[in-house]
Amino acid sequence: MDVLWIVLSGVAGLAIGSGCMVGISKAGLNKNQQKAEQILKEAQNEADSRVKQAVLDGKTQAHDLRVEAEKEIKERKQESMELENKLLRREDNLNFRDEALNQKERQINEKMKSVADKLTSLDEIDKQVVVLESVAKMSSQAAREELFAIVEKKMEHETIAYIKDKEDEAKATANEKAQNIIALAIERMSQQETQEKTVSVVSLPGEEMKGRIIGREGRNIRCFEQATGVELNIDDTPDLITITCFNPVRREVARLALEHLIRDGRIQPGRIEDVVKKYQNEIDQEIMKAGEDAIFKLGIGRIDREIVKLIGTLKYRYSYGQNALQHSMEVAYIAGCMAAELGLNQQIAKRAGLLHDIGKALNIEQQDGSHVELGYKFCKKHGEKEIVLNAIYSHHGDVEPKFLTSHLVIAADTISAARPGARKESAQAYINRLENLEKIANGFEGVANAFAIQAGREIRVLVNPEHVDDLTCVKLARDIRDKIESELTYPGQIKVNVIRETRAQEYAK
Repeated sequence: MDVLWIVLSGVAGLAIGSGCMVGISKAGLNKNQQKAEQILKEAQNEADSRVKQAVLDGKTQAHDLRVEAEKEIKERKQESMELENKLLRREDNLNFRDEALNQKERQINEKMKSVADKLTSLDEIDKQVVVLESVAKMSSQAAREELFAIVEKKMEHETIAYIKDKEDEAKATANEKAQNIIALAIERMSQQETQEKTVSVVSLPGEEMKGRIIGREGRNIRCFEQATGVELNIDDTPDLITITCFNPVRREVARLALEHLIRDGRIQPGRIEDVVKKYQNEIDQEIMKAGEDAIFKLGIGRIDREIVKLIGTLKYRYSYGQNALQHSMEVAYIAGCMAAELGLNQQIAKRAGLLHDIGKALNIEQQDGSHVELGYKFCKKHGEKEIVLNAIYSHHGDVEPKFLTSHLVIAADTISAARPGARKESAQAYINRLENLEKIANGFEGVANAFAIQAGREIRVLVNPEHVDDLTCVKLARDIRDKIESELTYPGQIKVNVIRETRAQEYAK
């Protein structure tokens, strides 16, 4: 029984286990089926989505292609329309040209017909002329010449009578009118008397200052005279120093420098050279200011700055004792007044009058040529007009005056120079001799500078020590002496003093 029970229990357990296994298997199978269905469903949804996206992309590409095709078709239509319009315009042009050619052809035909008619009428006239010549027994050329001769003879008497009357009238009024114009111009100009001046005077605070100016063994006064090119006369008058020099620029620089040294009290060679250089620069500024003031007073407009500088330089130039700048301004005033009376350009006349002697400032700088030629070339280089250039070149008769303004400048120049008290011959002759003396010395190689002093009785020549040695100084002095003797006329004798000086200079830092 027990065995049976055991067997039955085992069979029952086996049956129960099998049932459980079958139940469990069915439950797992259902779960897998659900997962599989879910996967299939998701795959179906994804497939549907991709199909829809593919359809949408296809529609988008189709739309883009359609738009691009429509754009290309539109561009082609536009090109076709432009080409068609161009062909239409060309056709219109051809039609217009054809019409113009037809019109010209009609005009040519009309002209040819007119010419043919005129030729026919000329033939008839020639026939009539032949008949008239046979009747009058005179050719048409002879008849024309005889008629002209009669008319010419008749007009000749009338023309001569008319010209004679006008000449008499012009002669009667021209002199009177010219005199009135010149008199009016002179009356409107304030005249100044010429003052000859070749010296300047500097006051001293006391007699002891003379010794300081002379310096030990005369080194200060020698340095001053070499730096300025003037001559100092100290012993003639108490408490005064006389500066002598024919060149007014040097004299003015020396006067200003000496007054400064006296006020400062420090008088020694190095200080002297510094002060002289300072006042040389100030004189250059004063020259520019003098030129600008002259242009402003005359009201002649803008002038090149190089010309302005030369105009200011004329302030320190003299011609026969007459100040060159004052003379040039007088000529400008007179020429301007006469131009105004004659109805000419007053500003141009003043400009030409002011610049007519500009070459005198250049001539002093030892350039070749007369002051007329130098002034003409300089002003031409700096852009002056032809009417002004002709006035400069013709005011001494070097060329013919081309303009009425040139004649006015010539007349004004003569009036300014010839009026009473304008010029003195003696001073100019003296200055010319000293200028020529310096020019001869400066013409030799190695000469740094040359100054005529002692009223022309001495020429002081400063040489470059790098180019001229001591032995050459002796030969240079002899050569200058020989050239002075052969080219200049002078009273007494002239001392040629050649100076060679070597300086060493360093700066302690």
